[in-house]
Amino acid sequence: MDILGLSTSPSSGGAYALILSETDGNRRLPIIIGTFEAQAIALELEHIKPPRPMTHDLLRNIIQSFDSFVKHILISDLRDGTFFATVVYDANGREIEQDARPSDAIALAIRFQAPIFSSVKVLNEAGIESDDNQDSDSPKFAASERSSPQAEKKPATASVKQPADQLKELEAKLESAIKNEDYEKAAQIRDQIAKIKG
Repeated sequence: MDILGLSTSPSSGGAYALILSETDGNRRLPIIIGTFEAQAIALELEHIKPPRPMTHDLLRNIIQSFDSFVKHILISDLRDGTFFATVVYDANGREIEQDARPSDAIALAIRFQAPIFSSVKVLNEAGIESDDNQDSDSPKFAASERSSPQAEKKPATASVKQPADQLKELEAKLESAIKNEDYEKAAQIRDQIAKIKG
């Protein structure tokens, strides 16, 4: 599975929908996750390094300190609306499986660049068939908060300034957001910087 994106889920009280897509298929797997886990996944996807290790960074560091690594994760089951996952890691040549929430397993997998798998049973039960043409029109599959109207307004309002001045201002804001551990805002600012540079 590939990570298609994160989007806010208004029906879930501010939680996020993590959308996975089949690497060689057209099914999508939406999983509702908490704000903290969404932030942990988004930070790694956006290559934002917090000043201090977050929980999943700490877990990665501990696993690596024992000469171990995550081989892959498997979203293994769906029972009563709850997804179950397994983290499979190598401990000095010995394969060990660990039960985990999918959100935590995925946050670890991206830190180890490990593949994400889903059982056929889970995909059959919760997977959604999707035409590639419809993805951009469907709010369910919005790639992230970056595509929200709020995020799009910001660069437009600042476009009066010269790009160099705007870059300096945004880089200062990015540094401030990271210091204040407002990583959601930092991700949005980083996207604005990338737009200007790109």
